[in-house]
Amino acid sequence: MVRAPFRAAADRVRHRLTQLVRPNSAKSPKRPARRPATGDLMGTATPRPFVRALAMLAVVVIGAWLGLLAVGSIRTPVGPMDTNMTLRPSLTGGSKINVSPLGALELDSHIAPLRLDVNVDRLDPVRSQALVDQPERFSGLQDEVTRDVAAGTRELAVRSCVAVISGATALGLVVYRRPRRALAAGGLALTLLAASGVSAYATWNPKSVLEPKFSGLLSSAPSLVGDARSIVTEFDIYQQELARLVTNVTRLYDATSTLPVYQPDPGTIRALHVSDIHLNPAAWHIIASLVKQYEIDVIIDSGDTMDHGSAAENGFLDPIPDLGAPYVWVRGNHDSKVTQAYLEKVRNVRVLDNGRTVDVAGLRIAGTGDASFTPDRTKPVGGKAAAELQGMRLASALRDQEQAGTPVDIAVAHDPNTARQTDGTVPLVLAGHVHHRVNEQLKGGTRLKVEGSTGGGGLRAVQNDKPEKVRASVLYLDRETRRLQAWDEITLGGLGLTTAEVSRHLPEENLKRESPASPSPSPSPTGSATRPTPSP
Repeated sequence: MVRAPFRAAADRVRHRLTQLVRPNSAKSPKRPARRPATGDLMGTATPRPFVRALAMLAVVVIGAWLGLLAVGSIRTPVGPMDTNMTLRPSLTGGSKINVSPLGALELDSHIAPLRLDVNVDRLDPVRSQALVDQPERFSGLQDEVTRDVAAGTRELAVRSCVAVISGATALGLVVYRRPRRALAAGGLALTLLAASGVSAYATWNPKSVLEPKFSGLLSSAPSLVGDARSIVTEFDIYQQELARLVTNVTRLYDATSTLPVYQPDPGTIRALHVSDIHLNPAAWHIIASLVKQYEIDVIIDSGDTMDHGSAAENGFLDPIPDLGAPYVWVRGNHDSKVTQAYLEKVRNVRVLDNGRTVDVAGLRIAGTGDASFTPDRTKPVGGKAAAELQGMRLASALRDQEQAGTPVDIAVAHDPNTARQTDGTVPLVLAGHVHHRVNEQLKGGTRLKVEGSTGGGGLRAVQNDKPEKVRASVLYLDRETRRLQAWDEITLGGLGLTTAEVSRHLPEENLKRESPASPSPSPSPTGSATRPTPSP
């Protein structure tokens, strides 16, 4: 009695499939439908051969796909990383490698109805620590990664064969209820898989690594690596850098364990200082990642977000509202008034110019745009004198705020020559322009912090002999005093952003207040503790 409902449900499913295969039977109510023979889906009247073949093909494809979903993936170590390899049905083939949270890259490696998906799940702490403790193992990492990938691919091929045959056979047995047809479905699945393998082998394109499609943070790789021709000429170096990518993330995480004594509490104001993005779209991915990771309260951009300041470039600014924090911006010498007018209308952006002041995230910030607009260096430049005059105007605005009882916590300018004129009128002033970091305590007590290029020099970086590094800083400020307590300098660089470095710095006045008996690691004389990844 218990099995009767299941038998009735199975009969209804077979009846529906019979109607799909023999549609005319539903349109002829006068002719009594023959009861299908036990175990025969098609009944005593044999349908057309191509319909039977189509039905069998559908069973095989669906069964094989279900088998791949169920057991057609493997977990395999690749160096210090744990990965998950899977074969997926696809119309175009190829391979996709997901490196969370950096992004993904797609390779046109082959043409077949199967795609290889590789997901980098996590770093194994034991194997990662072994690499950190034994740097000499870096030299053999490339061979180790190659062996691990080859072993994983062989295991995946065997697992996929079993999954495809099992899935197609099981579904064939359920649908046809005849062992012979179920075995035929399994055999056909194996044949299709073998044909797919032959197609992949015949169309295998080892040069696809030269033309990958990047997404996420990895989208900056083409601009930093160079064109395919340069990769071909230095392919050995390229392979070594891919191996380094496996270990550099380990170094980045390990760096946090030896930072100086300052520990930001939940009430600390966190500001992200960026500058000189120069139209590099990868910068938005990096900034969004830092905002999330460091729980940033406000982003401060000290200019040169654009390259020529043309209206055609304005669409580049559209991701700003979705970065996850308020965006404070001043104009650089590569940013035009057209750029500024566009940003003034963008949600979540505060544009500062001519000493304008805004209150955001518990901070009072004032700033001014650059004195010159010189995107191509062909127009007359006011030079240092014009920049200093602009700084004097900003300093006057800061003194007015002080006299009004609303002192400014942070001033922002693009040119360091402008920023230096605010000495004595504000505790902290931020700038950019020079594409390298400067940290200086000015004579009047103001701390000058100049950020490097968060865009790695932007589009013009590829003109240099070496890719310019990507730089940004996280500033920690006390919520009550709104004074700088510490800052982390984040540096990404090397071939395809394969190196990463984090260093923490403490202001000298904070270092003097530290107790000598503190059990925490003592900071270096410059107030920094750095654990860099190996540079290329």
